[in-house]
Amino acid sequence: MKQRLLKDLLYEQVARIGKAVSSPKRLELLELLAQGEKTVETLAGELAVDVKLTSAHLKTLKEARLVASRRDGKFVIYRLSGPDVARFWVMLREVAEEHLVELRVALGQMVADPARLAAVGRQTLLERAQRGEVVVIDVRPQTEYETAHLPFARSMPVAELERRLTELPLDKEIVAYCRGPFCLLSDEAVALLAAKGYRVRKILDGVSEWEAAGLPVEAADKR
Repeated sequence: MKQRLLKDLLYEQVARIGKAVSSPKRLELLELLAQGEKTVETLAGELAVDVKLTSAHLKTLKEARLVASRRDGKFVIYRLSGPDVARFWVMLREVAEEHLVELRVALGQMVADPARLAAVGRQTLLERAQRGEVVVIDVRPQTEYETAHLPFARSMPVAELERRLTELPLDKEIVAYCRGPFCLLSDEAVALLAAKGYRVRKILDGVSEWEAAGLPVEAADKR
């Protein structure tokens, strides 16, 4: 009987993680925090919910030890409790994509023009970027780029892209990326640049996918 109670306890502890990530909004919080630490207010704006509800979701994640927090004046700033949490998010999403046809259909609908997807492998893209054959742009906010970004990538936040077009060469292919397969910032960038005459594609990877694949990233402050 004691062995049964012990096994129940073991599974119950692991189930705490499952319960914590059983909410779509909490999964989105993990993806957002994989880009770097953020205030509750910033996260609420990204989730399009109020601060009170965002705080409740963050409390659940914190109780499962998936996130940690610190106070900076009147702001509470959250971060992932470790890089393994970002890898967990990537793995969970990949398992869902492998087994849920509904998710694959939804992802297909997100890519308005499949021809705009770069059909190049990660290592090949890295080598081409290193040789200067393509220009890789990170269209996330600058703070996320500073936390970690793909090697050889330039920070070109989508909100600044139109006024910074002169920084991009017209004679080279542009490859855009953002936070991962569920992120639409790169689609905005592709649409804008294509309309301006650039040869542009996107990749579905974000920094978390790159790290989960064992590839290097660069960072201003190491995570």
